Amino acid sequence: MPLPLALGRFNVKVTNRIVGPILVRVPGFGRVVHVGHRSGRVYRTPVFLFWRGDRAVFALTYGPGTEWVRNVLAAGSCRFETRGRTFALEGPELVRDPSRRLVPRPVRWGLAVLRASDFLVMRAVEPR
Repeated sequence: MPLPLALGRFNVKVTNRIVGPILVRVPGFGRVVHVGHRSGRVYRTPVFLFWRGDRAVFALTYGPGTEWVRNVLAAGSCRFETRGRTFALEGPELVRDPSRRLVPRPVRWGLAVLRASDFLVMRAVEPR
């Protein structure tokens, strides 16, 4: 079972607002910029991203049912902000990978502890 959704709700309301502006300066961390599929509102969700060639891989530590994932799937695209740059991403695909081979080995161990094996994979629209 991935992290509890109650923790995710707390992070949205408290933690993300505090650490979000800091994390966009750390390599690999950034914010997914997505539009609410019902509200039309723009959201920025702090996440960790792994690159596999031109593919962006997000480990879904709260599972595939979170709002940001649903918004990205509904829109078919999003942007990723990190270290003063913005990348356009498209073609979201949910991938279940119990081996967790989409991410580096040390990250696999952490995800195994969380029992997280769902990923969102997207491709970069322009070269990064």
